[in-house]
Amino acid sequence: MLKLYDYWRSSAAYRVRIGLNLKRVAYESVAINIAPGKDEQLNEVFRTKNPQMRVPALETEHGVLTQSLAILDWLEEAFPAPSFYPRDAWARAQARAFALTIAADIHPLNNLAPLAWLREKHGADEAAIGAWYRHWIALGFEALEARLRTMPETPFTFGDAPGIADICLVPQCANARRFQFDFAPFPRLAAIDARARAHPAFAAAAPENQKDAVRG
Repeated sequence: MLKLYDYWRSSAAYRVRIGLNLKRVAYESVAINIAPGKDEQLNEVFRTKNPQMRVPALETEHGVLTQSLAILDWLEEAFPAPSFYPRDAWARAQARAFALTIAADIHPLNNLAPLAWLREKHGADEAAIGAWYRHWIALGFEALEARLRTMPETPFTFGDAPGIADICLVPQCANARRFQFDFAPFPRLAAIDARARAHPAFAAAAPENQKDAVRG
């Protein structure tokens, strides 16, 4: 069985949980508490599995794979159905671009490490951190909403079934809600997020439904 080194509120790990659920692949979740002050990702045992000291990491019969999009690509090739991608080559490229806008442009600026750097090196308080967080989400979401306005309205981002774009969008929207982000200017994104969260694979992967979730 695959073993996922996981943290309930990590959006990158959330992507992988969704992907595993969509592919109906069984896995064992091993919680790694990356919360500031806990920092289990820094211990020597985990460092031997992932020298980058981040989650997610997926342990397979071939070894340990890191980086959420690389893990999702491996799942796509190892378990082809259902596919994360449209059949058409152009649509596949567009779906990748949508996902990468989130995974490569928005998310890295709002991850734990840059937020800690802003606090520790520049004295940013929580109001400044929240403003930073919302700014980068808004900038990325403006581009994604504009892209959606050029496309037919479908249940999910690129058609009738969820795929790589939705896998990346839903965790990013969860992060946005944590920071009181205003979704009013982004109705298409908000509608897709709500629809996807009702899907069983997404619901089972939701942070609040993980065994290591902090309640209250």
